Amino acid sequence: MKYTQLGRTGLTVSRICLGCMSYGESKWRPWILDEADAQPFFRRAIELGINFFDTADMYSRGRSEEVTGRALREYGRRDEIVLATKVFFPMGDAPNMGGLGRKHILQACDASLRRLGVDTIDLYQIHRLDPKTPIEETLAALDHLVRQGKVRYLGASSGPAWRIMQALAASDHNGWARFVSMQNHYNLVYREEEREMMPLCVDQGIGVIPWSPLARGMLARKDTTTRTQNDPYAQMLYDHPADNDVVTATSRVAERKGLPMAEVALAWLLGRPGVTAPIIGATKMSHLDSAVRAVDVTLDDADVRELEAPYQPHGVRGW
Repeated sequence: MKYTQLGRTGLTVSRICLGCMSYGESKWRPWILDEADAQPFFRRAIELGINFFDTADMYSRGRSEEVTGRALREYGRRDEIVLATKVFFPMGDAPNMGGLGRKHILQACDASLRRLGVDTIDLYQIHRLDPKTPIEETLAALDHLVRQGKVRYLGASSGPAWRIMQALAASDHNGWARFVSMQNHYNLVYREEEREMMPLCVDQGIGVIPWSPLARGMLARKDTTTRTQNDPYAQMLYDHPADNDVVTATSRVAERKGLPMAEVALAWLLGRPGVTAPIIGATKMSHLDSAVRAVDVTLDDADVRELEAPYQPHGVRGW
């Protein structure tokens, strides 16, 4: 495993992040692994040198945080692990159970700490931007958590670049803790983030931890899973006629190099400016091993040109 800093922080993370949405409770989604089946993935991830784990309160309605917390206590060393979770999506149907208002952020953080079984969350991220709440209220609440010692670093997820710059400016103006990471939708099939978000992150020293780095399995098309067969969201994200041309190019480069498609697609992403660690969802052990091997894959300029050539502009997806 290789390691790097998360943006301009002093936080050291593995170049692969294990996404824990896949672990929790199968009744939430049919492809979710229950705790007993999930635990070997945490053990293997730590054996491979992964120290970066990402979950969210809404995954399996809190169950993912519980499973993640117990597994990392069993197999990992807390001081070495970087544990990330997220807040925004509703945790119930009643008022104040979602969003980025001060009340929900503070109560959601306390609930996540209990479920994870930790005193401090290393990276606390807003899962999306909240159009109903002033950004100043959200940022002040997040800064309060940092000052309390409940959170070490703050991150954001998918949204318009101008809103993230607005948040950074407000944090700087008020002396609040600022976002140090961006968890966005970025892969070979969907590259619209290169227009504004990626340059912003590079300029501001924000570490990028892309979600769906394999385009919901499209970039590893020979590997069918329960998730690829039961994920209607993928059809909403990847509906452009040129998407298959990108997949074909990836297959062609992979065959020439004697590598799985997934490793080529991840190697391309790992080589993009600003990218810290793609977030990998693994429901087969081979997914995890392949992702780690991708860290050592080298693509030459001709490979990169071939992979990128078929891409055509998309409408915004993933916000």
